[in-house]
Amino acid sequence: MPDTTLLEVFPAPACDGGPIVIEHVSDEFTSLCPKTGHPDFGSVTLRYQPAPGGVCVELKSLKLYYQSFRSEGIFYEAVTSTIRDHLVELMKPTWLQIITDWKGRGGIRSLIRAEHGEVPPEWRGR
Repeated sequence: MPDTTLLEVFPAPACDGGPIVIEHVSDEFTSLCPKTGHPDFGSVTLRYQPAPGGVCVELKSLKLYYQSFRSEGIFYEAVTSTIRDHLVELMKPTWLQIITDWKGRGGIRSLIRAEHGEVPPEWRGR
């Protein structure tokens, strides 16, 4: 299982101008195909709005957490929902969106979305 103990947070900044949306993109995500044992390569986009008085995920810890998937035999859909579930539990954001975009294999590319809360329309379908 991915190592959630690697994840760290810090207090979200106070924003007098209204809520903020944070987006982090990792273009070097790797896990293992549970059927073949071959590596799967993709990118992960994390978008979220911290809850009022909430927290943000620290980037080095997020990178190390993502790297803990490298030896995991796990399907794309499970990767995406697992990351969502772990980050929601950790940060309790107002809303959160995870999008995984997988490199093609056999002529098929995959894009998986997992969400928590009410993602604003302007962030859907991106």
